[in-house]
Amino acid sequence: MTPPVSRTWGRRGHTPVIRVRGSSRRRTSVAALCCYKAREKSRLIHRPRTHLLLKGARESFSWKDYRDLLVRAHIQLDGPIVVVWDHLHTHLAAGLKQYEAEHDWLTTVRLPPYAPDLNPVEAVWSPVRRAMANTALDTADDLDRILRRELRKIQLHPHRIDGCLTATGLTITPPTPP
Repeated sequence: MTPPVSRTWGRRGHTPVIRVRGSSRRRTSVAALCCYKAREKSRLIHRPRTHLLLKGARESFSWKDYRDLLVRAHIQLDGPIVVVWDHLHTHLAAGLKQYEAEHDWLTTVRLPPYAPDLNPVEAVWSPVRRAMANTALDTADDLDRILRRELRKIQLHPHRIDGCLTATGLTITPPTPP
C-alpha cells in the first residue's frame, strides 16, 4: 500500500523533504471481509501478509490464501457465508471456484467488472491510507504495526463497518423463515 500524499507545512519557498533511510525487500498485502449478520454487530475479518521480494516469489495473495481467509471467517461467524467477490483474477481462479462448489456453507456472488463502489471492503482502505499519509517509517515492521492498529480501530467500531455497506448503496435483507 502506497499511502496518499497529504499537505504539510514548510518554510516559504522551500519544498519539505522527508528523508527515508534504507529500503525493504518486503511487500505487505491485506485481504479483508466486511461481515454482516442479522441482529449482530458487524465484523471486519482481515489477514495481512508479508511477501519477500525475491526472484520468482509471489507478490500478492494466492487463491489458497483467500480460501484460508474464508475458512477462518466461517469458523468465527459460525454459520453459512455469502461472499461478494469483485473480478480480481485470484477470485476467479479454478482452485477457488472448485472449493466454492465443494462447500455448501459458502455462496458466492460476483460483482460486475469495474465496480469497486459496490464493494464494502473498498471503503475500509480509505481511513487506513489517510492514517498513514505522509508517514516516514523506519522499518517494514513499523508499517505492519500501523496497519494492524488502524484495522483494529475499525474492528472496534462496528458502525464504521456498517458505514462501508451504506456507502455502497446496497442493503442486506435477511431471508424470511418458511
